[in-house]
Amino acid sequence: MTLCFILVYNIYMKDSARIEKAVQIAKKAHEGQFRKTGEPYIVHPLAVKKILEEWGMDEDTIIAGILHDTVEDTDLTLEDIKREFGESVAFLVDGVTKLSTARNGMRDIDTYLPTTKDNFLRLMIALGDDIRVLIIKLADRLHNLRTLSALPPDKQKKIAKESLEVFAPLADRLNMGRLRVEMADLAFRYVDPRRYEKLKDLIDKYNKSAEKSLQKIESEVSAALKKEKITFQISGRVKSVYSLHKKLAKHNQNINEIYDLTALRVIVDDITDCYLALGVIHSLYTPMEGRIKDYIAMPKQNGYQSLHTTVITKDKHVVEFQIRTKEMHEYAERGLAASFYYNEQKLTENYKKGKIEHLPTNLLWITELQMTAAKLREGKKVDLKKLKINLFSDKIFVYTPKGDIIDLPKGALPLDFAYKLHSEIGDHVVGVKINGKMSNLNKKLEQGDIVEILTSKNQTPKQSWLDRIITSHARAKLLHALNPSSRSESTTKKKRKPRKM
Repeated sequence: MTLCFILVYNIYMKDSARIEKAVQIAKKAHEGQFRKTGEPYIVHPLAVKKILEEWGMDEDTIIAGILHDTVEDTDLTLEDIKREFGESVAFLVDGVTKLSTARNGMRDIDTYLPTTKDNFLRLMIALGDDIRVLIIKLADRLHNLRTLSALPPDKQKKIAKESLEVFAPLADRLNMGRLRVEMADLAFRYVDPRRYEKLKDLIDKYNKSAEKSLQKIESEVSAALKKEKITFQISGRVKSVYSLHKKLAKHNQNINEIYDLTALRVIVDDITDCYLALGVIHSLYTPMEGRIKDYIAMPKQNGYQSLHTTVITKDKHVVEFQIRTKEMHEYAERGLAASFYYNEQKLTENYKKGKIEHLPTNLLWITELQMTAAKLREGKKVDLKKLKINLFSDKIFVYTPKGDIIDLPKGALPLDFAYKLHSEIGDHVVGVKINGKMSNLNKKLEQGDIVEILTSKNQTPKQSWLDRIITSHARAKLLHALNPSSRSESTTKKKRKPRKM
């Protein structure tokens, strides 16, 4: 048990009365209020409390999570909260309240998404004094997604789409991998339920067929690592539904090109053991060319670190391995929350004022955000375009010749663009100009492209177009045009046999 953990544990033991006091105040404030599920409203702030505790957040953040809806929805005031729990908690609750209020004008995801990056960035800057505000909001959104079934279908889809397009990318930017995966899958289930169920069934069948093979491989690797006296933990990792959806989009829906439906994760003590373990695995199996990725030496943009390799076993099974240290695994799973947990600065008054020091390099943009917020408060001019914060790394923004902004996922094709404009345009496409030059329908669109769709009233949709789209929206429109009575994608696509593990 580290000194940091002992100190945190002692503080929680000593101050737990504050949390209990916050629970009692929240219960009284929300008395008589009910959620759409029919449960007393207090169930929600208590769920947010539990999530924040699981993330290892500090006591002030947990208390603010318990009270996050009180100022907006009850008679409790910020002055009440400040008097009972101090300035730090009041500041956090105020930030969450302002974030909710500012978003009230952005409820329609289809209207505000093209400018979401700018709008959301401004909200972040306004609240940049303490990034814990966003963590509370993420916990709030996660529980709302977990209970989304209680809402009417139209609200379900609206909240789910916003979560998929805004909050899941934010979690990814904070390197909160576990949160990103759960949030994206929960949301995708409502955004495209048919696609979700189809891919979930595919993953379940694949995992069942691969179970014995993985057990054998795990046993072989474990024996080899023990022989080299490497301390390790090994476990399976199943690909999430939404991650598979995005991967298939990049590979023209060809499941045979997806090599990481399941993976084995090896966790070791230090970086040296990461590379030793990689060598052991390569001595057992044949590594696939171009499939070895060193994210330890060159971390991903969000700070993710791990070694990845895809190998072919003697039985011709293909399996991916991820190798990382315990600390790397914590950051991969909990990201910014792990930074708070391991950062002894959180035990100081400086931290309680929202000042975060000694952050990992990949999270230094938070410091930049705080400095920008300070300049804005002082009335200084700030060029927002210079802020190096990109929450939407898996999305591109392209333009119509008139300058309208259209958002699409990376890898989108001209037919995706056409059907996003209107089904009548998509149904009659004969060609496309990209940046003023004739192109073809197989050309992947790039960030900032100006796209002009050429149409003819004599053109009709073609079956072959199914291989030239990646978005579920375009697929649904095209399937309807090909067969208005179509109810299943499976009737228009040849079934592919699951690739052998």
